[in-house]
Amino acid sequence: MRQIEFTPSGDRVGAMGFGAMGLSWVYDRHGLTERRKHEVLGLAVDLGMNVVDTAVLYGGGANEELVGAALAPRRDEVFLCSKTGLRAASLEPPRTERCGHPDEVRRSIEDSLRRLRTDAVDLYYLHRVDPDVPLEDTWGAMGELVTAGKVRHLGLSEVSTEQAERAHAIHPVAAVQSEYSLWTRNPEGSGPTADGDPSGDVIGWCAEHGAVFVPFSPLGRGYLSGALAGREFSGSDFRSRNPRFTPEAMAANEDAVLAPLREVAGRHGTSPAAVAIAWTTVRGEHVLPIPGTTDPGHLREDAAAADLRLTAEDLTLLDGVAAVGDRY
Repeated sequence: MRQIEFTPSGDRVGAMGFGAMGLSWVYDRHGLTERRKHEVLGLAVDLGMNVVDTAVLYGGGANEELVGAALAPRRDEVFLCSKTGLRAASLEPPRTERCGHPDEVRRSIEDSLRRLRTDAVDLYYLHRVDPDVPLEDTWGAMGELVTAGKVRHLGLSEVSTEQAERAHAIHPVAAVQSEYSLWTRNPEGSGPTADGDPSGDVIGWCAEHGAVFVPFSPLGRGYLSGALAGREFSGSDFRSRNPRFTPEAMAANEDAVLAPLREVAGRHGTSPAAVAIAWTTVRGEHVLPIPGTTDPGHLREDAAAADLRLTAEDLTLLDGVAAVGDRY
C-alpha cells in the first residue's frame, strides 16, 4: 500500500487505516466469531492499513481488549490509536455519556494500556468535548500523558476549528477525526459538528497546522459500499435509528448516491467502496481515512482505494452527489 507521512512525527504509515469499532459496537454482528475478528485485524495490517483505531467506548472496552489480543504480537507494525472522553452508559441499546474530567482522563489511559497490552499508544484522541468540563482542563490532562510517555500524540474528534485552535494553543493537535464521506461533508465547513456547532473548514485547518485529518465512516456506515440493499437492521444496530437508513431514504439514495458511485467504479474496474473512500482523500495528502468492515473480502476492496486516482470527470460527477436523509 502507498504510504504517507504522519506529519507531526514523521512516521510513515499506510495511506489508509482501519476503524475497528464495528467488530465490537453499534452494528449487527450476527455470526461474527472471535477468530474472524482476529483474521480481519491481522489482514488489515498485512494490507498496509497499519493505523488501527479503537476507543474505550467501543463495547465498553471490549474493542480495546480485542485489538490488544490480536495485535500485541505485532505492536511494532501498528500505529495504534485510541480515545478517551466518551464511555458506554449502556451497551444494549448503545448509549453514551461524556467524561472529560482530568481524573477520568488519567484513569482511562491506564485502563486502555492494560487492555491494549502496550506501554504507550501512538495517538490518543479526545473522543468528544465534555460541555461540563472546560476543554482546556481536559486537554491539559491529556498533555500530561505525553509528558509521562504514555501517549505519543494527541488528537480531537468531531470538533470545530474554534475548538481545535483552543486545544492547539495548549498542546499540538496531531490529528482531527470527523465523520466525512460523499454524503457527510460537514468538515469542509458545509455543516455543523455532531454537537451542532459551526464546524468551519476542519480539513483546511489540519493542513494549515500540520495535523492529519482522519475521516471516519468514509463509507457512510456501509451504505456507500452498495452492499446494503434490502438490509433490515435490528434495534441494537445504530442504523435502525438513522434517518438515512429508513427504507424510503435507502431507496431514494440508490439513484442519488449509489448510481454515480457505480458509474465511476465501472470506469476504473473497481468497487463503489474503493471509489467512495478514494474521494475522501482528494483534499490532500494529510487525509487518512479509516474504513471498517467485518469481512476480509470487503477489506481488500477498501484497501484498493489507497492507490486509486480519480479523474476530473469522476470528481465532477461525485461532487454533485446529494443524499436524501439527515445525518442524525
